[in-house]
Amino acid sequence: MTLPGRRSSTFTRLLRHGFTDPSAAERLLDAPEMSPIRSDPLLLDALGATADPDLALRGLVRLAEAAHPDERRVLLDTLVTAKPLRDRLLGVLGASEALGDHLARHPADWHVLVTYESADLHPGVEEFEHGLADANDPVSLRIGYRRCLLAIAARDVCGTTDVAQTAAELADLATATLRAALAIAKAAAPEDAAACRLAVIAMGKCGGHELNYVSDVDVIFVGEAANGTDEGPDEGKALQAATRLASHLMRICSESNMEGTIWPVDANLRPEGRNGPLVRTLSSHLAYYQRWAKTWEFQALLKARVVAGDPALGAEYIDAVSPLVWQAAERDHFVPDVQNMRRRVVDNIPAGQAERELKLGPGGLRDVEFAVQLLQLVHGRNNVTLRSGSTLEALAALAAGGYVGRADARQLDEAYRFLRAMEHRIQLYRLRRTHLVPEDEADLRRLGRSLGLRNDPVAELNRAWRRHASVVRRLHEKLFYRPLLDAVAQLAPGEIRLSPRAAGQRLEALGYADPAAALRHLEALASGVSRKAAIQRTLLPVLLGWFADSADPDAGLLGFRRVSDALGKTPWYLRLLRDEGAAAENLARVLSAGRLAPDLLLRAPEAVSILGDPNGLLPRGRDLLEQEVLAAVGRADTAEGAVTSARGVRRRELFRTAAEDIIGSYGTEDSPAEEDHGALVDRVGNAVTDLNAATLAGALRAVVREGWGDTLPTRFAVIGMGRFGGHELSYGSDADVLFVHEPREGVSEHEAARAANAVVADMRRLLQVPTSDPPLLIDADLRPEGKSGPMVRTLASYAAYYRRWSLVWESQALLRAEPMAGDADLGRRFIELVDPLRYPAEGLGEDAVREIRRLKARMETERLPRGADPTLHTKLGRGGLSDVEWTVQLLQMRHGWAEPGLRTTRTREALAAAQAAGLLSAEDAQILDEAWVLATRVRNGVMLVRGRPGDTFPSDGRELGAMGRYLGYGPGPEQRQPHSGYSGNMIDDYRRTTRRARAVVEELFYGAV
Repeated sequence: MTLPGRRSSTFTRLLRHGFTDPSAAERLLDAPEMSPIRSDPLLLDALGATADPDLALRGLVRLAEAAHPDERRVLLDTLVTAKPLRDRLLGVLGASEALGDHLARHPADWHVLVTYESADLHPGVEEFEHGLADANDPVSLRIGYRRCLLAIAARDVCGTTDVAQTAAELADLATATLRAALAIAKAAAPEDAAACRLAVIAMGKCGGHELNYVSDVDVIFVGEAANGTDEGPDEGKALQAATRLASHLMRICSESNMEGTIWPVDANLRPEGRNGPLVRTLSSHLAYYQRWAKTWEFQALLKARVVAGDPALGAEYIDAVSPLVWQAAERDHFVPDVQNMRRRVVDNIPAGQAERELKLGPGGLRDVEFAVQLLQLVHGRNNVTLRSGSTLEALAALAAGGYVGRADARQLDEAYRFLRAMEHRIQLYRLRRTHLVPEDEADLRRLGRSLGLRNDPVAELNRAWRRHASVVRRLHEKLFYRPLLDAVAQLAPGEIRLSPRAAGQRLEALGYADPAAALRHLEALASGVSRKAAIQRTLLPVLLGWFADSADPDAGLLGFRRVSDALGKTPWYLRLLRDEGAAAENLARVLSAGRLAPDLLLRAPEAVSILGDPNGLLPRGRDLLEQEVLAAVGRADTAEGAVTSARGVRRRELFRTAAEDIIGSYGTEDSPAEEDHGALVDRVGNAVTDLNAATLAGALRAVVREGWGDTLPTRFAVIGMGRFGGHELSYGSDADVLFVHEPREGVSEHEAARAANAVVADMRRLLQVPTSDPPLLIDADLRPEGKSGPMVRTLASYAAYYRRWSLVWESQALLRAEPMAGDADLGRRFIELVDPLRYPAEGLGEDAVREIRRLKARMETERLPRGADPTLHTKLGRGGLSDVEWTVQLLQMRHGWAEPGLRTTRTREALAAAQAAGLLSAEDAQILDEAWVLATRVRNGVMLVRGRPGDTFPSDGRELGAMGRYLGYGPGPEQRQPHSGYSGNMIDDYRRTTRRARAVVEELFYGAV
């Protein structure tokens, strides 16, 4: 019976030693099995030093209960007298519930913790083979494996071995286990064993001597006939026998029983993966690698190592494939293949787990491993010291060879060790394969304490984890780009640096098509000892990484050099890029996204300041734009100077809109790509529309002021039509307009008409005079009588024409009419005039509907350019803009008189209103909207990428890649190849989307009246 005073004292001591449930701990200490050591003062200290004292005490009591009384007495006596055993046993019990369960089933296995007392003695394959020597069936092998694992874990949690040595010991234990499993398989089928030679090649972490506690063990099997015959029936029988042995080996290791599973043996890295034969001959392996293998397969072979079976055959395999590994960087499409693998790091993260992923997440283990392997593939061709399967050994060799800065390598080594230690301790708890950081507070507390974080384990763990992940997130700067700058910069005497040839190889591996030109740009930007060059050397590593994530890194770097040449002497430019976090990344994205935005920027490089302003990319409303344009016009002395000023504002604002569109589509490190593509399209359409309207207002003011002073003899208004009136302009759109005027009192119609026509002529001329600013082309072909009709009409003339001569297509065109500039009252009255035409009372008659359908069918057959693919033409093609817009406009003309929501010039608003009114289903509305948005984005993307308008996808590989990047298909690799699977996916998605839209159009537009 426990006395009250003693209970209070013990309770306090338990709390002080880290127990979270002191009451339960007291009851466990009072168990009869614990009586010999209950009062030992060292016991609580040892328990308090473990990752989870409560778990350690429960495990100790279970072990004592399971042990034979005589064995229990030996165990408890040893605990009291032998500190190394006490620390190891309690350390394991406090870190691993699974190993505690094993000891409860096999209590005598605690003796293995006494085996390796010396800190200098590291068990290897032979020692583990000795530990598994008695395993003659799968169950005994599992028991022996866990017994050996117990010894490794004890040395790990007590700090006897570091994380790299622990991983190596785990790989050695896996090697011994594979050998034992193969021996069991051979004993079960001696005729198969006699018929063949079988070699087991470890891959992945096992091959690299850096295995986890719980991980698939990747292998490749190589088989030959026992008599050396490599063809004919003997070979076939030998391969069948070898396949049976290999399959049995895999089952022994992978299948579960009451002792659990050892680990899955994964042979999917073999040629052809799951679809290929499990065992091949050496010649068959070589034939595959020489003809069919992909770059990632050679990257995997970096870690190949013979672990079991016929050692001579295994050595032949390694000798044969090694030269192929180190020639991989010379393969066609090496860059796209490698960068595709790099992107998979992010693509493979399950939704909702990115923030907890130690392996695949940003700043995770895979980032380090991939970066090191890429550098090995590039530089290991000529430097054999880089050819290690171990990540940390390879990183050290890269640092020693000057491919990575020494300080950078030290930081990355530390980060990698910490992350691997976290991964080990997470898996050790229940011996489950996971790379997720737990969310439960108790699990985090145990994990933090297991890593030596004791004051505030959870907070300290999160801080350390984030700090190390941040180092890894910079690995592309640290491993890829910094040495490139060292290759061209003024370095301290004797400092190791990349040769120009090695730097060129690095750039080529990262996707730069012209490494020599890229190096010249780097030298021009970063050489020298000036402050400017020093800042550039700080900026360029990061910028190079962002450029490499684009479809055209060379264009991004060239654009940056040109901007820097133009602005490098201004005091604010480099300071902006260095100090404003978003500015440099925004600039990199804009410069490498295509031609339009860089061309606009380079005509006025000072606009780069927009990219550093937190609100700089927000579109400006029409009122603000018009106010600025009119102010600039007012300061000019001539109409030509005034319109030049207005066009300068337009150029800057086009750049702002394009930059916001690019950054919203591509995303940045701090701001992911915008998923609502419809919102992006609407912002571009509104921004360009408002900008063109303000520019027209400025040009109108300038022309009137120069020719007539403050007042034109006639009231004058500009009516937007088409995409202009619909607020749906793209970057390369003309401004479709109608011009309307009304003579002022006392002014003859002849004088008024002459003045109005002069205004139109001067506006059109000045807005497209060749200058450094993009022209604004005015198209008035939608006016009555088209090109043969007068350019300007009075309001009364419009009324007379529409009353007597208007055709149904003209009424349809007027659905987009909206005043854009000039006399607001006159514009309002024009709209009142045309409303009855575009929204006819009681809707359209059957004849009018048939006429619209006939015109649409004629347009489809006659206006599509010769040779154009009708499935890819965004305007006139199947399910494209014309299909969606004519369908929506037909609904507007038939039902707009009764549904106020349909009375809008904007396609998407009208489509939403039609759905709300029940004129089409929500599914059909979504299909049409998705196709319209996608087609509009393709048109915008073509202009951004090529710098000139177009209605279909570009054929050039890099331009097609940039289109895909803009459309959200992710950065990098295969987008640079014109016939890649990536491009196929993008175009297949476009065709699929528009095909569905066309089906809806067929039903809604061409269906019954």
